[in-house]
Amino acid sequence: MSSSPEASKKGGIRIAIDRGGTFTDCVGSLNGETIIIKLLSEDPSNYSDAPLEGIRRILSHFLKKDIPRGQPLDTSAIESIRMGTTVATNALLERNGEKIAFVTTKGFGDILLIGNQSRPKIFDLAIKKPDVLYEEVVELEERVTLEDYAEDPKRVLTKVEAKAGTEEAKKEEIVMGLSGEAVRILQRPDREVIKGKLGEIYRKGIKSVAVCLMHGYTFPDHERLVGEVAKEIGFEHISLSHELMPMIKLVSRATSVCADAYLTPAIKKYIAGFQNGFEGGSLGSKSVKENGEKKGARCEFMQSDGGLVDVDKFTGLKAILSGPAGGVVGYAITSYDEKTKVPVIGFDMGGTSTDVSRYGDGRYDHTFETTTAGVTIQSPQLDINTVAAGGGSRLFFKNGLFVVGPDSAGAHPGPACYRKGGPAAVTDANLFLGRLLPEFFPKIFGKNEDEALDTEASRKALQEIADQIQKETGKKMDIDEVAYGFLTVANEAMTRPIRSITEAKGHDTSKHRLATFGGAGGQHAVAIAESLGIKQILVHRYSSVLSAYGMALADVVDERQEPDSSVWSQDSEVVGHLKQKVGSLKEKSREALRDQGFDDSEMVFEEYLNMRYRGTESALMIIKPSDDSWDFGRAFVEHHRYEFGFTLDERDIIIDDVRVRGIGKSFQYGEKTVDEQLKTVQRTDVSPEKKHSEAKVYFEGGRLDTPIYKLTDLSVGNVIKGPAMLADGTQTIVVTPNATALILETHVVVDLPKAAKDKSSESMEEREVDPIMLSIFGHRFMAIAEQMGRALQKTSVSTNVKERLDFSCAIFDASGGLVANAPHLPVHLGSMSTCVRTQAKIWEGKLKKGDVIISNHPSYGGTHLPDITLLMPAFNEAGDKILFYAASRAHHADIGGITAGSMPPHSRELYQEGAAIKSEKLVSEGKFNEERCIELLYQEPAKYPGCSGTRTLADNINDLRAQVSANQKGISLIEGLISEYGEDTVQFYMVAIQKNAELQVRNLLKTVSKRFQGKELSAVDYMDDGSPIRLKVTIDDQAGEAIFDFAGTGPEVYANINAPEAISYSAIIYCLRCMISEDIPLNQGCLRPITVKIPKKSLLSPSDNAAVVGGNVLTSQRITDVIFKAFEACAASQGCCNNLTFGFGGNVTGQKEVKGFGYYETIAGGSGAGPYWEGTDGVHVHMTNTRITDSEVFERRYPVLLREFSIRRGSGGKGQHRGGDGVVRDIEFRLPMQVSILSERRVYQPYGMAGGEDAEAGLNLWVRKVQKASWETSLKRLQAEKEGEGGDGGDDEGETEERYINMGAKNTAPMKAGDRIIIQTPGGGGWGKVGEAKALDASKHDPTQGWKKGSHAAREDAALQV
Repeated sequence: MSSSPEASKKGGIRIAIDRGGTFTDCVGSLNGETIIIKLLSEDPSNYSDAPLEGIRRILSHFLKKDIPRGQPLDTSAIESIRMGTTVATNALLERNGEKIAFVTTKGFGDILLIGNQSRPKIFDLAIKKPDVLYEEVVELEERVTLEDYAEDPKRVLTKVEAKAGTEEAKKEEIVMGLSGEAVRILQRPDREVIKGKLGEIYRKGIKSVAVCLMHGYTFPDHERLVGEVAKEIGFEHISLSHELMPMIKLVSRATSVCADAYLTPAIKKYIAGFQNGFEGGSLGSKSVKENGEKKGARCEFMQSDGGLVDVDKFTGLKAILSGPAGGVVGYAITSYDEKTKVPVIGFDMGGTSTDVSRYGDGRYDHTFETTTAGVTIQSPQLDINTVAAGGGSRLFFKNGLFVVGPDSAGAHPGPACYRKGGPAAVTDANLFLGRLLPEFFPKIFGKNEDEALDTEASRKALQEIADQIQKETGKKMDIDEVAYGFLTVANEAMTRPIRSITEAKGHDTSKHRLATFGGAGGQHAVAIAESLGIKQILVHRYSSVLSAYGMALADVVDERQEPDSSVWSQDSEVVGHLKQKVGSLKEKSREALRDQGFDDSEMVFEEYLNMRYRGTESALMIIKPSDDSWDFGRAFVEHHRYEFGFTLDERDIIIDDVRVRGIGKSFQYGEKTVDEQLKTVQRTDVSPEKKHSEAKVYFEGGRLDTPIYKLTDLSVGNVIKGPAMLADGTQTIVVTPNATALILETHVVVDLPKAAKDKSSESMEEREVDPIMLSIFGHRFMAIAEQMGRALQKTSVSTNVKERLDFSCAIFDASGGLVANAPHLPVHLGSMSTCVRTQAKIWEGKLKKGDVIISNHPSYGGTHLPDITLLMPAFNEAGDKILFYAASRAHHADIGGITAGSMPPHSRELYQEGAAIKSEKLVSEGKFNEERCIELLYQEPAKYPGCSGTRTLADNINDLRAQVSANQKGISLIEGLISEYGEDTVQFYMVAIQKNAELQVRNLLKTVSKRFQGKELSAVDYMDDGSPIRLKVTIDDQAGEAIFDFAGTGPEVYANINAPEAISYSAIIYCLRCMISEDIPLNQGCLRPITVKIPKKSLLSPSDNAAVVGGNVLTSQRITDVIFKAFEACAASQGCCNNLTFGFGGNVTGQKEVKGFGYYETIAGGSGAGPYWEGTDGVHVHMTNTRITDSEVFERRYPVLLREFSIRRGSGGKGQHRGGDGVVRDIEFRLPMQVSILSERRVYQPYGMAGGEDAEAGLNLWVRKVQKASWETSLKRLQAEKEGEGGDGGDDEGETEERYINMGAKNTAPMKAGDRIIIQTPGGGGWGKVGEAKALDASKHDPTQGWKKGSHAAREDAALQV
């Protein structure tokens, strides 16, 4: 150690700090000596700021002198401070950031309230969407749009000279945007108007403003003007979306800019306070420059993308994953070897949640859109997936299943063993089983915070659960079994997100290492690795403070990005343009890094293009090929094939963005890699005298005498055979009986045996259901359906499947009974099994391995024709018996028929709705029959009068291939499950999981019967044509059975609102699940206690060729309304999907084929209020949950102008609890096209309940320009006709006027350029009489529980509902 560290700054003290939610970890190093300090993040009685206290202790240690608390710290001995902080995440979670105003384009003020219109949890009747971050909205009268559109069959591109941001652009109507796209300026903003509106906001006390205007990513001029005016007025913080993240997607950019304006002031306040703790009160590269070597110190903060940034440049948007990012950098640098290239999975298990991530190919995986605490953010972030399971996750036995989390015991009261009367949690299970050692834990528990962990309290809490299990199931389990069961279920929950970041992206988990860190990781690592087939676990010596250690090793990063729209080619013009863009971004990045004190020799640049195939929205960020060839096209095709499994060779490759990541290399990691150490280490068995003590620890099968070793007592090369426990003051590593641990200089390496244990040996005689296994199989079956969903979303091409998620995947038993469904869309829930059953009967004995059946016909279990189902059988090993089926159903945007989009409002016969496929073999023993596919979808529908074949054949074929691969994924996963547990066990639990669901529905029916005192439940509601849907529910309260009788429902109609029988089953299963309000497995068992009586020849049981396209999207919603009305569960929701289609083109018989496109969307409305909740505005309800296309993407792809997308204020029913409001969607067409609307609730209003008022009905308006009729214009027209100038003469002369024409609920119209359709969707009904006191349910948890999760969980909740 040098005698005087003050003498030289270079080689001074380096400090790295991770301020977490519970603990703050500090790592200090000087001349090869490292010190670690762990502090409570909040300890106001001892210190005001944990990082400052950590730095004080580190300085005291190295300078060998006592520094009093509160004295400003001298920076002269400090070389650098690096920090990660949860300030931003906490401000988001607790919603206590800065008061902000959101400035946007007129018509879009509600865009963040509506979001993507899907609801976070599909079975919650009390829908909870995250609150918006702003206090006030300012809508500005300004508008630009893109001149060309991506779906143009002629590929017209407008060339313009004037560029956005230049003086010429101020005079032109069409200018070149930053992305290279032609931008039409429709209205320029008025500076004085902006000044007036912002001034008003400023006077209200709001000092931070977020600006996001339509197409601001490519045309930033208007945003810049708003920024200038805001600066003049005196706003303290101004966030402009084009500066933060110039990427397309209005909603993501707007939430990001709001998050930045909301969080940055909080970060700046924190930093100012932190800097005040130092002499001179300033840190960072600027302070070093200004104050010379003596004062100031470099200070950098960790950003969400894994790079450090100077303290002065740290912003809220980049701070959200600041802490976890350090951990990823830590394990990436310490556990990955550039030579062997073995990829690593990071497993960071903390108190309330677990973060998982992956590092491979020598670079970080970034994602550009994530959701944290209910806020979707568009910004480069490390791809870290969070699952709500940690040491504090609570343990429950519910409905015959073991459940872990998502509720957490938190730090107060904490798990039962914390001596504060807390509930049973994962930590208690580990402690009771001997996997946590109280003597190695600090004594900080109990009333005076001076006692050890309380094993007895854990025993009592677990005994209560064991007693509950015996009482409810009659099965006696000892506490060891119960505790171990919960750990097994917790591990299963944690492996699901790991599978999603690896297998879902085409990586094989078994080819990875597992790097575990965080307080609780070592207790679970072996079980997690076994479950994933991983053979080696790495635990770094600083694993409990790896996030802080990672910051000490990280690089400083400067990210730059610009939009683009070029079509890729090796052409010198295109490459030259891109090289010039990259060069200019690199120059800006180089300047920024020089500013932070880096020499050019310390800089490295990564160059990326964000590329996608034309017509798709899944862009991939492609790094420049290592051979410096600039062949990005080849690299993109290879990456696309690897990640998605296919390429689209006939399509153009579009470049959306150009990105440069400038890296300032600060410190070199000098340690040997794990692989280098493994080659040279001298292995010796650990000597018995090194054993610290012994304990009886529970492993599968019972308790074993297990030696305990202190990590500090072990030497490099020591080999410890399991069972064993390795511990120090910060971590405990459990080595199971068949594993071995090896001590290296930097890591503990745990090796697992090669042979996987066979869990299938139990005999089948009189087997009884094990609730632990039942819970595990519940997880595994659902995980399979989820992974099928991910495979389908990933490999599909159409917007409908990939972006709107209009699909479902499921697995079925051999008879076609539903086993598990990842229910993306409730309308598919019960109806798919009708289809699978029907097809299983038709093809009995005729199917071979690799066959796939296609069907969409309503009489064969279909819902409506655009929903195409593919099913695939899985055979036993001998190949002579079908064990189960995997099936996927996806909505295809066009399958022919009389209108584009295949959702005709006026269809009377089935053939008018497109291709109808009863039962065909699409794939025979693995061979895809494309020829037959073209016949079915393109040629056959066009044989009918007035009908065309599909208008999107290429998309159809690609999506069908994606469905085949999703089914294949399901089959291979179940085959894996069978090889792990054995055919008999898997079959046994397929049956058991259905019985479990059946039992829960029976219990629900008994409860309902008590509530209504056994009286019959009945209800009626009407379709807009007057057709009644009647329901009478009779419950047998002894058996827990019910009859749903639809007698009295109207007859089949000569229109398209007939609903195939399968739809009624879907509606019933959905409504029951909503009313149970518990997470139960959704499967065939739910319907066993139910007898459904549907009158033949009614509109709920139509004939073979009846039109049904509206049954799936309209009648299904009315059936749910009737069921909820009978059960008095809630007021009616909007009761409609508001199906809008438009397009042109087709191959109609007898006409010339026209290339065109079809577009389809469904539109949100209001949800119904209930006894304990208010309705929600602008959300999808009940039978659907698809997303809406983002407003900017919508205008980029189609020749439309979205005038308004807002909440329809006052349309919800009034009451004690108000119903949700519908929305207004106003679309102007820029080219002539056929526009169709298929909707309901335009006549009968959504009902209120318990005295609440009805909601407003919807309204569809066509705004068209018509000639003003007068006798002069009529005379002119007559004269023109006489003079032979054609009947259209005079059309351009005379005045036109705008007429608003009510289109009714179902209509189609040929709209001209300039015509508009305005859809006003219905609201939800109110609950209770107006004026009565609110009865909002206080017993419910925190209302944010539904979305208060990390990036992964929130994304998964939204996209792939569990």
